Amino acid sequence: MKLVKAALLGASGYTGADLLRLGINHPNLKFVELTANTHAGKAMGEVFPHLSNANLPDLVTNDEVNWSEIDVVFCGLPHGTSQKIIQKILSISPKTRIIDMSADYRLTDIELYQQTYGDEHIAPKLQKKAAYGLSEHNREAIKTAPIIACPGCYPTATLLALLPLLKSGVISSDDIIIDAKSGVTGAGRGLKQNMLMAEAGESVSPYAVGVHRHAPEIDQELSKISGKNIVVNFTPHLIPMSRGELITAHVKLDNGSNINDLRATLEKAYKDEPFIKLLDEGKMPATGHVRGSNFCHINVFEDRIKGRAIVIAVIDNLVKGSAGQALQNFNIAFGFDENAALQQMPLFP
Repeated sequence: MKLVKAALLGASGYTGADLLRLGINHPNLKFVELTANTHAGKAMGEVFPHLSNANLPDLVTNDEVNWSEIDVVFCGLPHGTSQKIIQKILSISPKTRIIDMSADYRLTDIELYQQTYGDEHIAPKLQKKAAYGLSEHNREAIKTAPIIACPGCYPTATLLALLPLLKSGVISSDDIIIDAKSGVTGAGRGLKQNMLMAEAGESVSPYAVGVHRHAPEIDQELSKISGKNIVVNFTPHLIPMSRGELITAHVKLDNGSNINDLRATLEKAYKDEPFIKLLDEGKMPATGHVRGSNFCHINVFEDRIKGRAIVIAVIDNLVKGSAGQALQNFNIAFGFDENAALQQMPLFP
């Protein structure tokens, strides 16, 4: 049996914890190195007690890892930090595959990256070798790319809902409005005042209005598929729950299409996809129905405004929006069953 040796960078974050929760059940994947910064030297069970029975290695610093012995690196570090360590890893061990869950290799335009994230891109040559890791829509590139740039959580839900519709021409590339909502784990594990229970509990609030960093990523991928320069109206909101994400996309119908054409397009696009489910007509997607799983539920509805439709998608932001998609990309890249370690049913209620 082929066994792939993996390192996970940023193992003390929420995404890292979820990758381990899922990945320890993979028959061909073995985590041999787990890195952290302030938690280096600790047992994983000390940082995340729910993983104390998983027989995982203790946390170490990045400098303690022998990269030449690692087959794949899952990178869960913040943007800016990721590109530096990835460049170092590949200079030491060019054969090591990288699955990056940060934003550092998602944007193909390095100037746009700098404008969006405020940091200079230090590895433009590596950027050209990176594949955008939206599993269902970029499998061929993912199979061979040395770097797989996993999409952000908001782009994942949005693009899964809209790419087939734009590609087929049943919706217009103009006037796309996306109302998005996410649980508080989307903000990471660091201490922030607006994440305190007294601040976030029993309160829904928009944030990064008009300037959210995921919007250019959504623009990029929608523009690629349509052949036009698309700029979406995107507004995210913080919801007082730990995990889950819901996007509501308001779109214009095109080429004489109707709601049945949208349904038929999504059915055709995802009929063989194990993780994407188009719900029965009239059924409402809900974050609680995908919690803890790699599933994405989508449905389409007629708008009361003539010539428009509403497309709704839900995912778990930590799974399909991050760690689960990273594992799915790992399976694609290494030729394993795409379902491996991702067959968990949603946790409900």
